[in-house]
Amino acid sequence: MARVMAELIRQTEMLHEGYPAAPSGLSAKASALDADAIWQRMESYIAWRFSLRTVEWIVEGRGAWSPPLGPATITSTEVWQNDAWATVPLTPSPLGGFVLPCCAPYRIIGTVGEDDAEVPAIVQEAWRRLAEYLAAVVVKPGVRTESVPDVWQGEYDNRAVAKALQDSGAADLLRRFRRV
Repeated sequence: MARVMAELIRQTEMLHEGYPAAPSGLSAKASALDADAIWQRMESYIAWRFSLRTVEWIVEGRGAWSPPLGPATITSTEVWQNDAWATVPLTPSPLGGFVLPCCAPYRIIGTVGEDDAEVPAIVQEAWRRLAEYLAAVVVKPGVRTESVPDVWQGEYDNRAVAKALQDSGAADLLRRFRRV
């Protein structure tokens, strides 16, 4: 028997108030980095959110679907019928998420993250490792560099910044937050 899964077409995360505070105990150079940029870099790698924001998902098809970001709270569900969005209740699926009953586009709106949630120690350590690694990255002769003063406040080896999550050890710590 083939499993039927609905397909995520688009995911739109709305702007939010702000990120949790940076962990304490950072070096002066790491403390000088843009804390929001560090959070954004980590969030691009993980499926978990540590600050509250609204998300809209457009999902198509019938079958099981679960929010790909977490922790998620669904606030409204609609199906595209007769050239307009119509409110539709969804049935929970046995493994979490929802069952989309017909082969049509659905608009599912909810929130992800939590306001004032305590950031787990392992995530704080990943943040610290990434910040300290980025603060220590030096430009190597012969390597193309780019100045991005608003984000990283200096010139860095682009390849080192691109691999910073892995090379700093932060990615290993964030592994359990990759998928919901």
